[in-house]
Amino acid sequence: MVHTPAYFEYYDHTYIVESTPDGGLTGRILNWETGAFEEKPDHVPDVLLGHEAEIVKLTWERFVRRTEEERHNYLRGDGPIFALYQTIDAIWAATEEERRKITKEERALIESLYRRTFEMWEDEFARRDAGEAPTFTFTSVLAR
Repeated sequence: MVHTPAYFEYYDHTYIVESTPDGGLTGRILNWETGAFEEKPDHVPDVLLGHEAEIVKLTWERFVRRTEEERHNYLRGDGPIFALYQTIDAIWAATEEERRKITKEERALIESLYRRTFEMWEDEFARRDAGEAPTFTFTSVLAR
């Protein structure tokens, strides 16, 4: 029995398995070009039954962090989400400049900021799905 939602890393992409209304399962994978989760049910058997090193079950907290690390890495834009990503960049820059390890407090702040950006993305995509205009624009470093 699979408890849903279930969270995974699937070949470096975050992936979520969810129940469908008819009692089945579906999956959504993070698209690095759009920042959104896209329906991709064909990976469900792989993540639930696979034993490859490239498929890892995640906790909710790790799923949020990995999703935001991916969005932070692949997306560029203006607005409050990207300002929070800049704050995270500044924390890492300070550790490099000072040649020290990240502190527990800095790590906790980054985790908190990633939880906030995750919620902000979810809210933004819900607004867009409801037909509302985007509140900000962004591009992917992968877009050509």
